[in-house]
Amino acid sequence: MKRILGTFGIAILGGIVAVGAAQLVSSDEPVRVIETVKQAPPINYTALASGNSLDFTVAAEKTVNAVVHVKTESTMMPTGSNPWMDLFGYDNEPRVQQGSGSGVIISNSGYIVTNNHVIDGANKVTVSMNNNKTYDATVVGADPATDIALLKIEETGLPTVTFGDSDELKIGEWVLAVGNPFDLTSTVTAGIVSAKARNINLLRGDANREIFPIESFIQTDAAVNPGNSGGALVNTNGELVGINTAIASKTGSYSGYSFAVPAAIVQKITADLREFGTVQRAFIGVRISDVNQTIADELDLPGIEGVYVNDLVQDGAAADAGIDAGDVILKVGSTNVKTVPELQEQISRYRPGDSVGLEIWRDGKRKNLDLVLRNKKGGTDLQNIEDLKASMVLGAELADVSSDEIASLNIHGGAKITDLENGKLSEVGVNEGFIVTKIDGEKVYDVKSFTDVLAKKSGGVLIEGIYPNGQKAYYGLGI
Repeated sequence: MKRILGTFGIAILGGIVAVGAAQLVSSDEPVRVIETVKQAPPINYTALASGNSLDFTVAAEKTVNAVVHVKTESTMMPTGSNPWMDLFGYDNEPRVQQGSGSGVIISNSGYIVTNNHVIDGANKVTVSMNNNKTYDATVVGADPATDIALLKIEETGLPTVTFGDSDELKIGEWVLAVGNPFDLTSTVTAGIVSAKARNINLLRGDANREIFPIESFIQTDAAVNPGNSGGALVNTNGELVGINTAIASKTGSYSGYSFAVPAAIVQKITADLREFGTVQRAFIGVRISDVNQTIADELDLPGIEGVYVNDLVQDGAAADAGIDAGDVILKVGSTNVKTVPELQEQISRYRPGDSVGLEIWRDGKRKNLDLVLRNKKGGTDLQNIEDLKASMVLGAELADVSSDEIASLNIHGGAKITDLENGKLSEVGVNEGFIVTKIDGEKVYDVKSFTDVLAKKSGGVLIEGIYPNGQKAYYGLGI
């Protein structure tokens, strides 16, 4: 009862207060509603990027004039047969197929880097500048294993893009993609580095052609479309950090991610192509896989990282350096390698004959080893394009004749066949050990003179020589 009375009393008191307040403002003046507003604090605006606001204009200005439009023409024979067209002889005519991509000028004397797939199979390559000037280009060399090719145009004083350090790129860092998508010149898009050392199984290997793919792509979300291939990926300083190569897409157009060959690989490949006409690829001589949780637990590794050595190539660089199956490679030089693509990327920067230090994990400890990298054949020799052509056409590996052989066989010199595979020489009955002493009567003194003489020949040639047992032989073949 007291609660009811209390509540009732409060209500009455509220009514009295309300009435009193009404009387206070119910004079001759009309009632006014007064709203009290609390003073709001001032608003401070902060840029999303720390330090100075983002500005891509300098990087774009440094790049657009050094990125070119690459156009190709390829002659294609008809693959199908139309009996009505065959009747009039039309279907057998070769057809010209056109393609396009981008390229980056890396030397003011006219060297341009692009993707191998942009120029692969092309009979004619032309390059258009941002100022619409057009040049015929020659292919200096190409590397299907990294999808990089080097072109040359006859011009000097060209604008260039300077190589940057792709190793210093960080996840989340801003980058620009510059190229010619959909045949549109000088297009710039921006994005960030989404990942590094990506292997997307894009490139196809071919052991017969000595193609061993190396994939360690920079992944970005900068918009890249057909036509961007071979174009520049640059940092905010306008330095070349990659060559745009592929997109992740179900439609063929940009849908989220693109991939670029790191500048560190590009720089080495283009230097090789420029100097030798072919890539000087180095091998450790191991069969490898990524480290997983099971391997890490079994070997008591400090983390799930590194490259596990499954097996060794007999007499390879790793075997000679003392690496064992079951070791884990942690570093190449001073660089950590956490995955197979990272290891491949690091080794791809070296040539046969280079010495490199490795840090490995064995028996619960870190161990340092030095090894000398080899070429595919297990040697340390470098190979120029003429040697490679001779090897591919003839199907043979050659070596200079030793002084002992020269004396015992009473010859002036020659080029000895040390390894024979399928090719023109095996087809005409040549066997391993044969020493070529003459080609069409012209003396051969060593491997260099062999390739020099052969390079001048075409059509049928006569090869003379001798076997280690003293048997002389003659072989005719077509070049």
